[in-house]
Amino acid sequence: MNAPHIDTNVPHPARVYDYWLGGKDNYAADRAVAEAVMAATPGVVTGARENRAFLGRAVRWLSDQGIDQFLDIGTGIPATGNTHEVAQGLNPAARVAYVDNDPIVMVHARTLLKSAPEGRTTYIEADLRRPQTVLDHAEVRATLDFSRPIAVIIVGTLMHIRDEDDPWAAVKAYTDATVPGSYLALTHLTADFEPEKMGALADSYNTGPLLVTNRTAEQVMRFFDGFQVVEPGLVWAADWKHFGVLPPDAVRGAYGIVGKKI
Repeated sequence: MNAPHIDTNVPHPARVYDYWLGGKDNYAADRAVAEAVMAATPGVVTGARENRAFLGRAVRWLSDQGIDQFLDIGTGIPATGNTHEVAQGLNPAARVAYVDNDPIVMVHARTLLKSAPEGRTTYIEADLRRPQTVLDHAEVRATLDFSRPIAVIIVGTLMHIRDEDDPWAAVKAYTDATVPGSYLALTHLTADFEPEKMGALADSYNTGPLLVTNRTAEQVMRFFDGFQVVEPGLVWAADWKHFGVLPPDAVRGAYGIVGKKI
């Protein structure tokens, strides 16, 4: 699927990630980056899929806590186990607002992200770094009730925001807009577990317009100021409330964490 304003010659993180997840909504430029990272860091594909699995576990757990509203920022191209599919599978009345800055994500979202009739699902094209364009958007306001708890979900996205763009301030703007009892769930690349592999990943990924930044545990925890981190705390994303056998070939390259606003 294509659209006039999509430059298929420029790689985009959502489409690189789509390739690793086994999707087909990617182009040669995206595949070139994805393959270069795979060559430099074996296990990255399994790691990407475990990152996606974290999303499903987090949404299920949040739903079990009574959360029925989700603001999913950095949605990515729709794939199996989207936030609304998991949430509405447990509570058909759940409401989800998706946000992404890749036009092709919106093309597919309008076709594939269909809400259960009892709930509501919407999707907007916006930039995480400009929180007010998201928080003030009419579709977001029509979908989510900010006087009630909301789960803000940012999976596999913040590592693409440079330090100078202050991702901490952006996340704080979103969480400041929510009431106590709301949650923040995110994953973030890190070199804390496997510095050589994750250094190679960053070197191979950071070509042309793309960028990833590995961040430390201390830097990731800064996103959770004013939050009570839930068990098991800040851990390898694949290990967050994972009660089966952990994937032996995955790169231990991302933190997973969920916190409750107090």
